[in-house]
Amino acid sequence: MSTDFYLKQLSLHEGITSPYLNKVYNLSLRNNQNKRVMKVDTQKSLLTSVPYLSSQHCDDRPENTLIDLIVIHGISLPPGDFGSGSVQKFFCDELDFSQHPYFSTIAHLRVSAHLFIDRRGNVTQFVPFAKRAWHAGQSSFEGRTVCNDFSIGIELEGTDELPYEQAQYKALAQVIKALLLAYPGITQDRIVGHSDIAPGRKTDPGPTFDWSYLQDLLKA
Repeated sequence: MSTDFYLKQLSLHEGITSPYLNKVYNLSLRNNQNKRVMKVDTQKSLLTSVPYLSSQHCDDRPENTLIDLIVIHGISLPPGDFGSGSVQKFFCDELDFSQHPYFSTIAHLRVSAHLFIDRRGNVTQFVPFAKRAWHAGQSSFEGRTVCNDFSIGIELEGTDELPYEQAQYKALAQVIKALLLAYPGITQDRIVGHSDIAPGRKTDPGPTFDWSYLQDLLKA
């Protein structure tokens, strides 16, 4: 399913005919996700209560790999621009790189994450958890390289400089709680930032990310 088709279906569902389908996308995803208990369908490797847009930027994990790490990222396209739908299109290989000068600098990249959480706390899945999303790049954790092999990547819409929204933390905590139940190899000390596994190369989710607040939500 293409993102454009998905956006049009959402606009029809909401009875909105605005040409700004990316805004419709954000409006229509207000489906009480924050009030739902998120669960992982372990047969499909998908969260049961969130939209799924299939990204081709993934492949198989190495055989018999234990999923035992969560990597938290920050992203916005272009940087600092929120709610445009560009991240979703980038992950699905549908971004028009001529639309902004910054896009030409990433046109060669093939990137995805398992999950994306926008500024309103809406969660979208792009890659089944059993698959290897292309989110971490060159990386290492506790002496193990290629963290994509054994990790789940979660992108938060944001930048290193701006605080993340409370709705994002709440959605992230719900997601992590579901993942902890589905993948017991993941423990709370195995939830890291991109900067932790690629120091010097990556800085996200950035110094504004409130790890203490996230830990408090996970304990609640």
